[in-house]
Formats: sequence, C-alpha cells, structure tokens
Amino acid sequence: MEIWINPACSKCRSALTLLDAEGADYTVRRYLEDVPSPDEIRAVLERLGLEPWDITRTQEAAAKELGVKDWPRDEASRDRWVEALAAHPKLIQRPIITAEDGTAVVARSEEAVRDALSR
Repeated sequence: MEIWINPACSKCRSALTLLDAEGADYTVRRYLEDVPSPDEIRAVLERLGLEPWDITRTQEAAAKELGVKDWPRDEASRDRWVEALAAHPKLIQRPIITAEDGTAVVARSEEAVRDALSR
C-alpha cells in the first residue's frame, strides 16, 4: 500500500494517523517532492476508476492560472489534464492510497481510509 501525501495537508496527516493506529503496512510518497510521471498518474487514475479532472484541485492558484475550469472534460483532452497534473503536482487531490488489491481511493475521509484498508 502506498499513500501520496502533502505533509502540510491536514487530511493527509489524519489518514496517516489512522493507518498507523490500524497497524497498516504502507509507504509514504511525498508527491510534491517525488513527482509522479504522466504514466504513474494514468495508472493511479485507472486504479481509482476516475478521470484526471476528477482529482484536480481546481481552486489552486496554478489551476486558475492554467484556466483548467474551462478545459474540456473529454477523452480528447485527457492527456492535457494528465500532463498538467504531472507539471503541477499541487493540483493532485490528496491523499491517494493505492490498495493491496490493485485499486486506489482518494482518502479524504476516515471512511475512505478504512475502505482502502479493507481491500
């Protein structure tokens, strides 16, 4: 199990606290420092069953500068979104937990963290 975190994020810290309390075996990836490649983002999106715009933090300054709210949300635009997430990792929703069964969850709630633990 791997968890993508930003240490400054309270939801990330809460997820780590819960993982520790449950004795989970996991690896931390500080994705702002160890930036995922476009292919890694695509793989996580597949595991999540989501599209890149579903995990994009559209209120971040970089998102506003890029104008992502106005970008098409379709298959033809998918790579543009993925490339933006790789170039501006702060736009990636967090935390993301990749579960043992090959799936992943955006673990912004205790329920989502527990869901990842049960997989």
